[in-house]
Amino acid sequence: MSSPPRARVRFAPSPTGYLHVGGARTALFNWLFAKHIGGDFLLRIEDTDQTRYDAKALVDLIADLKWLGLNWDEGPEVGGPHAPYFQSERLPLYQEHAKKLVDGGHAYPCFCTAARMDELREIQKRNNLPTSYDRLCRNIPPETAAQRVAAGEKHVIRLKVPFHGDTVFKDFLRGTITYQNRILDDLVLLKTDLFPTYHLANVVDDHFMRITHVLRGDEWIPSTPRHVLLYQAFGWEPPTFVHLPVILGPDGGKLSKRKGAASVGDYRTLGYLPETLINFLSLLGWNPGGDEEYMERDRLVEMFTLEKINPKSAVFDEKKLEWLNGQYFLKRDVEYFLPLVKPLWVAAGVDGNAFPESYFRTAIGLLKDRSKRLPDFVTYGMYFFREPQTYDEKSAKKYFGAGADALLTNLHDAISALPDFQTALLEALYKETAEKLGLKGGDLIHPTRLAISGIPFGPGLFELMVALGKDTVLRRLGVAADAVKSGNIKTAVTV
Repeated sequence: MSSPPRARVRFAPSPTGYLHVGGARTALFNWLFAKHIGGDFLLRIEDTDQTRYDAKALVDLIADLKWLGLNWDEGPEVGGPHAPYFQSERLPLYQEHAKKLVDGGHAYPCFCTAARMDELREIQKRNNLPTSYDRLCRNIPPETAAQRVAAGEKHVIRLKVPFHGDTVFKDFLRGTITYQNRILDDLVLLKTDLFPTYHLANVVDDHFMRITHVLRGDEWIPSTPRHVLLYQAFGWEPPTFVHLPVILGPDGGKLSKRKGAASVGDYRTLGYLPETLINFLSLLGWNPGGDEEYMERDRLVEMFTLEKINPKSAVFDEKKLEWLNGQYFLKRDVEYFLPLVKPLWVAAGVDGNAFPESYFRTAIGLLKDRSKRLPDFVTYGMYFFREPQTYDEKSAKKYFGAGADALLTNLHDAISALPDFQTALLEALYKETAEKLGLKGGDLIHPTRLAISGIPFGPGLFELMVALGKDTVLRRLGVAADAVKSGNIKTAVTV
């Protein structure tokens, strides 16, 4: 008994715009399935719609997939036994198979002009009829049609859909799906410029690239009966169809840029880690069972099966995404973050050569466990490199009131007298000072934090003070005391 063919899946985007997170989730599910089952993951570029082709979109698409770590086994930049992997470079194959369909009586040339098609649609709309082709050219005798083609008359090739009966196919997640042939139109397979439509190129390429499973969004379900008819016309075995659930926004509507971030590039710019996005997207429509949410890539590959995909729509929860990013921040070490965060500080104006690498590492180590996204290191960590320009407005009203200048000066003098600048000594000093003044520890800690950082939150105070250094801490305490005393306290609302 022969073994089943090696599983082969593909991600086949059209480079017409940004890589939507829905497309990224489709690529991810294909990749996870291939890795789990020991199959092949192909990248194929469906660029036959030359009017919408965007060269920059292609560059961004490749970059986004690489950033996510969804490396392909065959495709652009990699090659493979079924090259080329750009559909625009495979035109003769599509033209040959369109001709085979015509010769076999499964398709026909259509000579209707664009003007006639526009007029037809207007008439159908006025009469509240479905807008579809009326199959006028289907009645032209094949010999006459062939003569007109040979004479150079402009035409397209249309699929000859049966008038009666049903087209039935099985979806892995939804079971048997039936479409009445009478509601399907004779779709265009080959355009007047001899470029194929998506439908013809898709079926021909999936066959010749030996694709065994087609994982794609459920918006393609209405196209599947047409593809099945093409497989039948060619006498080919169709692949297993797995139509993935749609991803909705928090409001239940379509996830789009108009409602916020919607592309992989958006979330990369917002400071999410690629492994976070992989983890998060994997759980949109799939669950291995149980409450496990933090799952590293190897764990996802180990657990992923098609049977655990839920066909119901999934909601994109950005709060959960941010929480998950924070979990990855906790797990990753300082060395991981250094090449990601230092350039952000430099872009914000920090002189990368003015501080030793060890100082950047220290700052990252103190900030990373309290950060949710990469820009947080800049937003809430610039005080490592610059004097506070303002103080948090709400906290200044609370901690920089009457007598705060004397308190800050008292702390300044006590710290100056310390024989060494260590966390244990600072902690002991603050405890002793609080007891001496009859205050709680927070009554000293909060004004100090505000004075040296400008904001009311951050790393442990004593660790922060040691990281900044004694001279910097003393200078900032003195500046804050003078500002309080003079009443010239510049404040700003902390984001």
